[in-house]
Amino acid sequence: MRYGAEHKEQTRKRVLKAAAKAIRAEGPHRIAVAGVMAEVGLTHGGFYAHFKSKDELVAASIDQMFAEGSERAQRETEGVDPRTGLGRYIDFYLSSPHRDARGAGCPLPYLSADAPRMDAASRARFADGAAQLTDRLAGLLAAIGHPDPAGTASSLLAEMVGALSLARADPDPARSDAILERSRAALKTRFGLEILP
Repeated sequence: MRYGAEHKEQTRKRVLKAAAKAIRAEGPHRIAVAGVMAEVGLTHGGFYAHFKSKDELVAASIDQMFAEGSERAQRETEGVDPRTGLGRYIDFYLSSPHRDARGAGCPLPYLSADAPRMDAASRARFADGAAQLTDRLAGLLAAIGHPDPAGTASSLLAEMVGALSLARADPDPARSDAILERSRAALKTRFGLEILP
């Protein structure tokens, strides 16, 4: 049976979502094409109708991961003033649900350690995704009148990624929660957001 272009695109999206989840859980070098395809009810042979190689799948999945992260950032920041939006995004990012999400969430903490070992296309997608998120944060900082929105957004993102990574790595729940709470409070104080609910 022959399927149309729309069906093929929908199937590709399902594969990318499954691959993005697998990359978050296992890392880009450990995902198995057969496992990803089985997750969406397809055979390993069907993979090549969508991707030329595993590397191409990983690169496209990185785009998928950042698209999902962008949707979340938009939900936290749209329809509210920039100061509230920034506070809400920090609250989300440095939260225990985000820390505990193993198949979802910002790709930066998942991929930062692996990025230097990825191929050039995947590294470029990673860098583009990080730059887009930095630009989004810079836009919020500019809107609240911060004097160096681009430089500060880069620092803000690095602090959030680092705090979330450390919180995920710590096996003690109380210490992990404390990392998130202290980092969240410090950032909100730094940007004058501490009065937000």
